[in-house]
Amino acid sequence: MYCVRKVNEDLYWVGANDNRLALFENIHPIPRGVSYNSYVLLDEKTVLFDTVDWAVCRQFLENLEAVLKDRTLDYMVINHVEPDHAACIEEIILRYPDVKIICTEKAFMFLNQFGFNLGEKVEKVKEGDTKSFGKHKVAFVTAPMVHWPEVMVTYDTTNGVLFSADAFGSFGALGGKLFNDETAFDRDWIDDARRYYTNIVGKYGPHVQALLKKASKLDIKTICPLHGPVWRSNLGYFLDKYDKWSSYEPEEKGVMIVYASMYGNTESAANSLAAELVEKGMKNVVVYDVSKTHVSYLISETFKYSHVVLACVTYNLKIYPPMLDYLEHMKALNLQKRTFAIIENGSWAPQSGKLIRKFLDGMKEMTVLDKDMSLSSSMKKEELDLMEELADSIIQSIK
Repeated sequence: MYCVRKVNEDLYWVGANDNRLALFENIHPIPRGVSYNSYVLLDEKTVLFDTVDWAVCRQFLENLEAVLKDRTLDYMVINHVEPDHAACIEEIILRYPDVKIICTEKAFMFLNQFGFNLGEKVEKVKEGDTKSFGKHKVAFVTAPMVHWPEVMVTYDTTNGVLFSADAFGSFGALGGKLFNDETAFDRDWIDDARRYYTNIVGKYGPHVQALLKKASKLDIKTICPLHGPVWRSNLGYFLDKYDKWSSYEPEEKGVMIVYASMYGNTESAANSLAAELVEKGMKNVVVYDVSKTHVSYLISETFKYSHVVLACVTYNLKIYPPMLDYLEHMKALNLQKRTFAIIENGSWAPQSGKLIRKFLDGMKEMTVLDKDMSLSSSMKKEELDLMEELADSIIQSIK
């Protein structure tokens, strides 16, 4: 049975939701599932914007057939070749053998790499090219490395719809609610949207900034991403989030404490610092166990907060492995412009603090507070004053 939603007068959502997939890209947990969005324009020519993942292809094909009714499919625009959006291209060609495919030169190369032998079916476009489908005229805008090199976005100059590829997407199945204003987005979706951006696109902030600059020159009324809700209202809210995330500016002034603890002693110190901060008036404090929190959540939260405390036990004279993994992810995703404080622990040769400081020194625009703590096995009563001094140092740096 088909399940479609009308986006506007002649544009339809024909995507599908996947609530069975546990790991997006076989890495990131998605307990709320994910949507794969695809759109069909009914003009003098019919146009499909991207396909979906193979896992939901049957639903997608039923949706497409229901919208097209007796009409054939004239064009398929491929904004992004990643398999979760391009897996069903061959199925479309089998059912609509006369369809013409529009994509960039780089996308054409990738399609061949994935085994799609499309030959003369492809019409290659570049930055600034336009195409009329009847009433609707679209412009093609390249968006390389957001987050693959072949990506483009397609702007409908007739009604202001931007088909934004993976930009402005989110984890989470739609559950019938297609539009942002059908959800309590700031309550139910923003964490998934941030985690999606920071882990999937986060490394490519300068490229996202370039796309935002291009988008600022367009009269965008609706954003149709390939994952998550369609934006038809309050676009400035989400554009501002993307501006902050892609320029690596923290969303909020607050303290994120991440601890690595083997037997609970480093954890106890982390919680002591959290309590000290809160008692001193710093309410925006969160605490995470690096061993129990998937790194995708840690990265998302690190993009959110201005200050990060790393409380880490020494392990084989090195940084505790899950903490090192978290730091490596930060570096790989180009995180910058954060202030760090360090608490190290070790029973005979504390080393983690020195090693963490050295690691952070190798990253862009990271500030490490001079005030830190070094514990021997566990925190002692006589060290409470040092903990208070560390809390004061963090609060002062926030002010």
